[in-house]
Amino acid sequence: MQEDTRPVAGQPDRIECLEPVKPWENVRLRGEDVKRGAIVAEAGRSLDAAAIGLLSATGESQVQAGRRPIVGLLATGSELLEPGQPLSPGKIYESNRATLAALTVSAGGLPKTFPLVKDTLADTTAALREALAACDILVTSGGVSVGETDFVKDAFQQLGGRLDFWKIAIRPGRPFVFGRSGEKFLFGLPGNPVSAFVTFLLLAWPAIRHWQGAKDILPPSRPVTLAEPLRNHGDRRHFLRVTVDATGAAHNAGAQASHALASLATANALIDVPARAILPAGTTVQAISW
Repeated sequence: MQEDTRPVAGQPDRIECLEPVKPWENVRLRGEDVKRGAIVAEAGRSLDAAAIGLLSATGESQVQAGRRPIVGLLATGSELLEPGQPLSPGKIYESNRATLAALTVSAGGLPKTFPLVKDTLADTTAALREALAACDILVTSGGVSVGETDFVKDAFQQLGGRLDFWKIAIRPGRPFVFGRSGEKFLFGLPGNPVSAFVTFLLLAWPAIRHWQGAKDILPPSRPVTLAEPLRNHGDRRHFLRVTVDATGAAHNAGAQASHALASLATANALIDVPARAILPAGTTVQAISW
């Protein structure tokens, strides 16, 4: 509120108001913001800063809310090294846990990172036992394919876990396993970094959201227009990396191989291209973001 006034000549202790006060000006009416009986925060919505402020403004000091799950992140592979260590022949730096930790936070979970696991059944079983005891949801990367050193499935079953399904018809990310141990869940992701990213986004993200009681459980998406054709000659759905510009046009982000992190870092969305299909330029499709 700012008044339009001027001092009265010769009377320094008086001012003249140049604009009259309007009826009800600067008066906040009862029920103007929130009507009696209105739902202030419905079940299933995230309690963001605005929702918390509104609850406080209506006098609520406590509300019931879903607990954020503790999501364990465990990477297997004798070839893996922690970033920062000297890189030796035959070794690679492990990147999945850091990537998945960021996605976990975006989904509302609380990430808990565990040490790297060597490719032995004993080491894998011990690591899964420790992680399952400390977490609500366990997300592993690597060790779920058909190799002789892929031990995640066997180790999980040795600990009494039940495997619900293995392998999904998408690219990247076919060797994916889901299982349950009591009230806890296992999401076994492939080891290749883009495969791990895509399967987490499509399968683990919704589960983490649902676990908290969220109503909107899917990753964010929006319609975009293809700036160029997108092709899928394979027999599985392919989630292609694209970069969506400020106009809403989607461009191929580059190499689509499951190990190619540089194109994933350039991308800001995925587009689901059906098996053996070509989506022409100008097509409007849904782009999944994170």
